[in-house]
Amino acid sequence: MGFSSALQSRAAHEALIVRQDAELRLMETMKRSIQMKAKCDKEYAISLTAVAQQGLKIDRADEMQGSLISKSWRSYMDELDHQAKQFKFNAEQLEVVCDKFTHLSQDKRKARKAYQEEHAKIAARLNHLTDEVVRKKSEYQKHLEGYKALRTRFEENYIKAPSRSGRKLDDVRDKYQKACRKLHLTHNEYVLSITEAIEVEKDFRNVLLPGLLEHQQSVQESFILLWRNILQEAAQYGDLTADKYKEIQKRIDTVIGNINPTEEYGEFTEKYKTSPTTPLLFQFDETLIQDIPGKLQSSTLTVDNLTVDWLRNRLQELEGAVRDCQEKQLKMIEHVNGGSPVANGSIISNGSNTSNGIQSNKDSLCRQSKDLNALRCQEKQKQKLVDMIKCALNEVGCEELPSGCDDDLTLEQNFIENGYNNEQQQRSNSTSSPGLGIMNELMRRGGVLTLLRGRGRHFKRKSTPQPATPMTRSRQGRFNKLQPRSQSLGSLSISLSTNRPLYEEEWFHGVLPREEVVRLLNNDGDFLVRETIRNEESQIVLSVCWNGHKHFIVQTTGEGNFRFEGPPFASIQELIMHQYHSELPVTVKSGAILRRPVCRERWELSNDDVVLLERIGRGNFGDVYKAKLKSTKLDVAVKTCRMTLPDEQKRKFLQEGRILKQYDHPNIVKLIGICVQKQPIMIVMELVLGGSLLTYLRKNSNGLTTRQQMGMCRDAAAGMRYLESKNCIHRDLAARNCLVDLEHSVKISDFGMSREEEEYIVSDGMKQIPVKWTAPEALNFGKYTSLCDVWSYGILMWEIFSKGDTPYSGMTNSRARERIDTGYRMPTPKSTPEEMYRLMLQCWAADAESRPHFDEIYNVVDALILRLDNSH
Repeated sequence: MGFSSALQSRAAHEALIVRQDAELRLMETMKRSIQMKAKCDKEYAISLTAVAQQGLKIDRADEMQGSLISKSWRSYMDELDHQAKQFKFNAEQLEVVCDKFTHLSQDKRKARKAYQEEHAKIAARLNHLTDEVVRKKSEYQKHLEGYKALRTRFEENYIKAPSRSGRKLDDVRDKYQKACRKLHLTHNEYVLSITEAIEVEKDFRNVLLPGLLEHQQSVQESFILLWRNILQEAAQYGDLTADKYKEIQKRIDTVIGNINPTEEYGEFTEKYKTSPTTPLLFQFDETLIQDIPGKLQSSTLTVDNLTVDWLRNRLQELEGAVRDCQEKQLKMIEHVNGGSPVANGSIISNGSNTSNGIQSNKDSLCRQSKDLNALRCQEKQKQKLVDMIKCALNEVGCEELPSGCDDDLTLEQNFIENGYNNEQQQRSNSTSSPGLGIMNELMRRGGVLTLLRGRGRHFKRKSTPQPATPMTRSRQGRFNKLQPRSQSLGSLSISLSTNRPLYEEEWFHGVLPREEVVRLLNNDGDFLVRETIRNEESQIVLSVCWNGHKHFIVQTTGEGNFRFEGPPFASIQELIMHQYHSELPVTVKSGAILRRPVCRERWELSNDDVVLLERIGRGNFGDVYKAKLKSTKLDVAVKTCRMTLPDEQKRKFLQEGRILKQYDHPNIVKLIGICVQKQPIMIVMELVLGGSLLTYLRKNSNGLTTRQQMGMCRDAAAGMRYLESKNCIHRDLAARNCLVDLEHSVKISDFGMSREEEEYIVSDGMKQIPVKWTAPEALNFGKYTSLCDVWSYGILMWEIFSKGDTPYSGMTNSRARERIDTGYRMPTPKSTPEEMYRLMLQCWAADAESRPHFDEIYNVVDALILRLDNSH
């Protein structure tokens, strides 16, 4: 067992230092003994006896326990005492031996000092990076607090400023932008310091410390070898020709010959051996970014207009550092290959090889190997950071860099959040209310869609239309008759009309997130047009499937025309038609050709058809409103998505709409459609007037009967049975996510966490998981099935019969989780039928396979209700 695997702990390091000190003391004792032996040659028998006695005065402490060289020395001194009168020793030769001891002792002290310094050096680097991570975290918190304070000041001044301008507002905006930039830069520095600390710690544990210990073991074993040679020389000079002395000398040679450098530290290593050090975990503190907008993600570099230059400069610095490490390694390898080889022959006993020469050769090779490993570790550490920054920069798509600082609050979102809508705007035209100024400002600073709606009336085609060839007419007809992929919409008129605004075109999808675009564009040549917001500016983007998904921003000329790389056109419709009919690539570099427009799906509604009336709640992504559809006068519920959310969150928001549109069941909230033509994105659903089941239970706790509670359980089971048949895992079934209509019927709602799979594995953290409603296997292993929903259904039953109480009341999430894992189950609520509580316990079975499926649950609850009805 070697030093590198057995002596990595701090205690083993200290023990190794103590061992070396004991060896030095032993060496000094030996040297003094041999010096006295030289004197004994002159005084002969009397002095020789004193030499043997002095030689036995060695350190007998536990530090030398198990030392073969120590045992051999004691035997040697015992034999020397017996042949005192017969021993004739050459004092001059023994003085040479003493000189060798002196050199060996000096070399051993230097090696001990070098080992201590090298160990302190690599440990200091790890400690420095550990302290640096803590310091960066502290800076992060400091800048985060400053950012929050300035953001609050900016929002206050922005709302108070009548014209959204002024020196005070500009000053606040300036400070806010600087605070935001500092926060983002500190975020990146914090992420990089964590990454570097992880790499340094791993190299310390796996490469540097084992390499140092391996080198130290090699050095110490070489000293033992030299030590043994010196002792052999000392023994040789005491050899006499007498038979009795020859026998004594033979025994001395035997005990000294038993010294084996590879076994010398066996018992010492076994005594002080420890397991390899536990890796230090460096993790991003996610609490730092919980209360700020979602642009900053844990352990992920942020690439935006505030940080891209800094990242590129840092990338250049790191790439230069990597090249330096590689050049140094190359020079070192060339030096080793070009140098003289080290002799590996055995060391003879005539003193022709000095201790310094032997040690120098071995030390040189060990030192070069150690330095080469250190350079390789540095290169790997820097390369890790280079790869991380390159990956982040490469993820930037064809569109412009995102804004890192949302310092210009969106007027349209503020308008909606303050309770204004289209009807209130009409009423406010005749009054001087504050809403009039906000609405006028919104109209004055309208986005691209406002311009595009009137584009056809103000611009005409400047070029003369070419005569329609048979091929052109054929293609035009195919374009006109195109239908959406997902469902037939009948015959669509997609002919070119400069009087029709862009938002009425079937292939214009509004502010559809890029993830939704990827879902819709499946074949090469599929295309659609959408709107995006970059750097607080609305832009029209052409998205095409062509060897992947490509996105092209429509460029606006100084004359107000639109183009890509070809000629400009007066309207976007004309530009798209030109690209479609000409079959020319959008850009030469991409080679993308427009072949099939992908039209809006049937359930995509117009934002202008939805009139928001009043806010009735708040969700994870935005507010929930009661609204009315202009076309049908139907009252609906509308979920809005905050415009400041990143595209990933918008994709999750629209996921609920995609799931709901496939389902049709009386106990599932019905989807009316989604609105993505402009901000804010909205999901339109049926309006369930009774509101949240949790609120209903708490408000009507005194009037609820057992029959009504069992009916609610049956309704929920019916809806979940339907979802289970569709392989849909809800993942968030709870009373707060169910609605009650005026006939007391329960409907399952809130599919924001749902997955349409038979089994779903979570791998991106569980900080948003409702712990008290979630099955143990999902919490422990991240594995979700419909049987996890069965567990949640048992909690829902408990909520219904407890009339809205909080599950595991008085327990934290972690405490509740611990109790559940030890077998604890909530007691039955008051007045709960025994059969219903028994069903709850079955739903809470620790083994998921032992829980009933929803079809069985529905049949049981339905039978219990039927029996209850018959008994009355």
